[in-house]
Amino acid sequence: MKLGVFDHMDRGLAPLDQFFEERLKLVEAYDRAGFYGYHVAEHHATPLGVAPSPGVWMAAVAQRTKRLRFGPLVYLLPLYHPIKLLEEICMLDQLSGGRLLLGVGRGISPIELRYYGLDPEQTPGMYAEALEILLRGMTQKTLTFEGKYYQYRDVPMELAPFQTPYPPLWYGLGRAEAVPWAARHKVNIVGNLGGAGMRVLTDRYRAEWAALGNDPADLPLMGVGRHVVVAETDKEALEIAQRGYVKWRASFLKVWIQHDMMPVAHAIFPERFEEAEAQGRAVAGTPDKVRDFLQRTVDEAGLNYLLCRFAFGDITGAEALASVDLFTRKVMPHLVSYQE
Repeated sequence: MKLGVFDHMDRGLAPLDQFFEERLKLVEAYDRAGFYGYHVAEHHATPLGVAPSPGVWMAAVAQRTKRLRFGPLVYLLPLYHPIKLLEEICMLDQLSGGRLLLGVGRGISPIELRYYGLDPEQTPGMYAEALEILLRGMTQKTLTFEGKYYQYRDVPMELAPFQTPYPPLWYGLGRAEAVPWAARHKVNIVGNLGGAGMRVLTDRYRAEWAALGNDPADLPLMGVGRHVVVAETDKEALEIAQRGYVKWRASFLKVWIQHDMMPVAHAIFPERFEEAEAQGRAVAGTPDKVRDFLQRTVDEAGLNYLLCRFAFGDITGAEALASVDLFTRKVMPHLVSYQE
């Protein structure tokens, strides 16, 4: 089993220049601790994401880390010119010596898509074509593509990624119907569902993987994201988590409330941190409590990957670093892989 970090890069209380530097110091701590991957969200015109250009952020991450893999979860493909994004992906993979994790998607928020002048009804088709262009462009010397939304003929592919044939693909997944596509394309998946919901997805993925004749040892990563705060006492951890969660959730819902809409059901988080913890979607406490919670999460959901959110809302850089330090020393060494 591998451990990773998910980061919305949601706005805290510090000025942005300070926020970015504190977050880079935190990313350096993830690198030292031996986390497998660092995944950053892409959002626009919302305090939920102050890294709306994930490529710029990941270029900084590449230079501040040595081993940590990183990537968008996800690039919102309809917002990009596919060839421009192709070049960015190749640059990031080369700059980092092959540490890019390529998350792709069409975007969960129709509001943000409309801000860019896009019709959300058209973006699934745009996403499918853009993904095909990316995969072709990273494996061919010239690119030719004829689609409804994009047309290219004999475009030289001067850049190529460091990893062959291309960086590993990642996808945010919440529906069992999407699992066969992920298994066929060997895509790593991440969800936000509770244990029972995720178990449906991971069981389905293992079954599809086996049906395709693939080696179980090569199974892609299947993970889930959880808010995690670790402190010396349960009381201290809960106070930090409650405060951070309130601001994070307000940022999460801001544009939806402004437009009198709500996100899809599996993306809705409860109002209070304690409710999220009771649902198995968050944990705050001592290292022993956090370790037991996360091990149950892995076992119940059948995971081989676990994504932690250590920094959210108004949690300070110092608080997040302290949480990561305790996690690294007293939680990480005792987590074991999911066993069938």
